[in-house]
Amino acid sequence: MCGLCGVLVQRRHWADQGGADTPRRQRLARLGILRQILAAYACRISDWQGSAYVLESYTGKSEIVHDLAQIWAAVERLTGRKPDPLALVRSAGRIQLRPEPSAPADAAR
Repeated sequence: MCGLCGVLVQRRHWADQGGADTPRRQRLARLGILRQILAAYACRISDWQGSAYVLESYTGKSEIVHDLAQIWAAVERLTGRKPDPLALVRSAGRIQLRPEPSAPADAAR
């Protein structure tokens, strides 16, 4: 099936349902949070017609994803790194990947 037909027949994801705000406002708020998180993985995300997301790596690769669950697998395909939410930290108001622990000097001998 082509990409456009896939979008037209997609069901709404559970995260896009209900709430006090309008679905559009909820989606934009979620997009703001996703942008902060995905920047740590060298990716950008944008809304596509309110029915899908366009995920792009900083190297120019892109993929259309239909819901939140598909984003993480797409990040792995585009960057070659498996996203790990436990490796994220907030530092100076930004979300970043936690620095890798350095090996003790004695362990190198």
